[in-house]
Amino acid sequence: MKTTIVNFLRAACPFIVALALWRLSAPFWNPGGALALIPIFFFSFIRPTAGFAAFSVLMCFLIDYKSDTLLFWTALYCVTYAAIGFQSVIDMTRWDQNGLRGFLIFWGVGLGILFFLQFDFGNLARMLWLFAWGAVLYTPITTCIKRISHD
Repeated sequence: MKTTIVNFLRAACPFIVALALWRLSAPFWNPGGALALIPIFFFSFIRPTAGFAAFSVLMCFLIDYKSDTLLFWTALYCVTYAAIGFQSVIDMTRWDQNGLRGFLIFWGVGLGILFFLQFDFGNLARMLWLFAWGAVLYTPITTCIKRISHD
């Protein structure tokens, strides 16, 4: 019985972490639950998990809803998923550092587009802060997730 519960929690770990990070949104530290994009990116592109793609689209939609970005992160995720799925040159599952470079490209492009949609210096500071904060938190979050799920 105990191993069944432990195995269930290990399998549910990606879903639970994404929901928790989305739910723990705060205007300065995690606006709109955007840090939920870390497990979404990791379990969609670096360590693909069965059934996680549909959940990721739903989570990106919830991030868009909470941050009023009108399907921005959902569209960016779908475009990235399609671009990575239709090519065979880039294999992100073999990248080192849990795919940090790939996440920084995804995160930076998204934040850069959001910055240019509302061009001012306050928004520039906010986007630079979010980029740095996401870059700092990516490795600890993915390392903890890998230890919990024994990936």
